[in-house]
Amino acid sequence: MNSIFTYIFLGITMAATFGPVKNVLLNTGLKNGFFHAWFFSLGALTTDIVYMFVVYFGVGKFIDSLLLQTILWSFGCFVLLYTGIESLLTLHKIEMNSKTGKIVRLRHSLLAGLLMSLLNPITILFWLGIYGSILAKTAGIATGLDIILISGAILLGIIFVDFLYSSLSSIARKFLSINLLKTVTVISSIFMIGFGIYFGKHAFQFLF
Repeated sequence: MNSIFTYIFLGITMAATFGPVKNVLLNTGLKNGFFHAWFFSLGALTTDIVYMFVVYFGVGKFIDSLLLQTILWSFGCFVLLYTGIESLLTLHKIEMNSKTGKIVRLRHSLLAGLLMSLLNPITILFWLGIYGSILAKTAGIATGLDIILISGAILLGIIFVDFLYSSLSSIARKFLSINLLKTVTVISSIFMIGFGIYFGKHAFQFLF
């Protein structure tokens, strides 16, 4: 049980790290409420599970391909820049969204989380580094059931943090004025664009 709680804490630590995905999750909750943020996080969680399988079955070695890394950084750059700029261009819709909460469909939030995390090279490298090292450490010692328990514990920690982020963004949304909400969105969008430029820089370095 002690080791299980250790891996739950590891999942919490991993999920609590602020990055482009968490940035968009918070922005989604502020603009559209808890369920949109929660569905966004479920989409991202689906990607986490996919990458866990990728690493477990040894497919992670293909990530070392220069071409694949360039494609991932490039797509990540595009998605983040597009999301950040789109948020800035739709500031006038925030007032309507905050009143109805139904302008954006939940499945769109789910798909956004899936794509945002799927095309995020940092997510891939994170799972290769953390989960890959765990599998290497437990190789020859852990059984199949142990691996399932370890993986489940990590995912449980991630779910806890995502639920917390979704709840906090939803609660904060109720106490913010429209103008302040727009200000938060602008700041969040600038962060997204900054992450996008960062990803683009890495893609450029791989190309040249």
